Amino acid sequence: MTSAAWSAVPDPEALPVGPLTLPHETVWWDPLVNVRDADWPDVDVFMSGMVFLDIVFTGLPTLPAAGTEVWAGGMASCPGGIANLAIASARLGLRTSLAAGFGDDVYADFCWRTLAGQERVDLSRSQQFAGWHSPVTVSMAVERDRSMVTHAHRLPISADTLIGTPPASRAVITSIGGGAAEPVLPDWVAQARANGSMIFADAGWDPTGAWDPTLFATLDGCDAFMPNAVEAMSYTRTDSPRDALHRLARHVPLAVVTCGGDGAMAVDAVTGEEASVPALPVDALDPTGAGDVFGAGLVLGTIAGWPLEHRLLFAGVSAALAVHEFGGSLAAPGWGDIGDWWRQVEARAAAGHRGADELRRRYGFLDALVPRTHVCGVRRAAATIARQSDLTRPV
Repeated sequence: MTSAAWSAVPDPEALPVGPLTLPHETVWWDPLVNVRDADWPDVDVFMSGMVFLDIVFTGLPTLPAAGTEVWAGGMASCPGGIANLAIASARLGLRTSLAAGFGDDVYADFCWRTLAGQERVDLSRSQQFAGWHSPVTVSMAVERDRSMVTHAHRLPISADTLIGTPPASRAVITSIGGGAAEPVLPDWVAQARANGSMIFADAGWDPTGAWDPTLFATLDGCDAFMPNAVEAMSYTRTDSPRDALHRLARHVPLAVVTCGGDGAMAVDAVTGEEASVPALPVDALDPTGAGDVFGAGLVLGTIAGWPLEHRLLFAGVSAALAVHEFGGSLAAPGWGDIGDWWRQVEARAAAGHRGADELRRRYGFLDALVPRTHVCGVRRAAATIARQSDLTRPV
């Protein structure tokens, strides 16, 4: 493999099924090792977008009113924006490549070091720009929702110029809509699809309230569309998530609508499946990045060929584990977290705890997926920007 992010990873064909072992004895789990063949590209998923430094406050009793100060119970710093999706994908074992612009300040150094060094995200198509400072978002989590304040400047060059020719990949994740002048896909996305990538798209929030229905024409260039219920109903002018789902399914092979605490539903025209699953009940600490974790889980399950219901359930439990931690991108679970949760379900079911039997039945497919051996843990966000030495300590 040529990508710098995986230069330390041996050829998967030379390894036994299951874990990948790095030279420093850190064990990573590869959930696609059984489906990779000679034609499988080096990159599983490619994406492009803006990386923010996220400063996340949690444990707030309320948002501050004008002229007041509110003390937060917790705080974390981590890469945000498209980094939420990149880290979620990498932690699920997808070989992830990201094209993004970075400034020349300490925030950019921290984000680059975290993505490339700590999370093994390939940044070979990313670029540093002198004199362009890092975008910053302050996220304030109150109860089960969050509010954000952001400052950023437009990247000095376009995404198409930054990327050039996109790498061969199994999947691309992109965003359309969001109040753009025209909800169209970038040229590089169309080029990636022509080269064999599946295109997974989500929808951005439209602050204009127009919810331009010309988005449907854009969906002709996508293989999957993953809006939340409000976005889906707004674009389709429907009154229920299910009606919105079926309207979207006319335009895209895989239509998915996420419904927060009510779960998710999807129609896959390729496999002929339709599924609806409940959400996993969880004490949500910080919802930042939960949608990105769900999307990463769905992409993994789709390119791995899992049944639609299993894809939705896996994406849902991954997102639930993320919101149970604080810290945005670095709250995303790894396979060790998923394995720990599944073993707890099995133990509770064996002990006769109420409701555990139903969870064991519903998520029983995880038994064949979770690693049976130790895999490396993942790092959570720290209150302040970590020093470089902090990132070199043994896991």
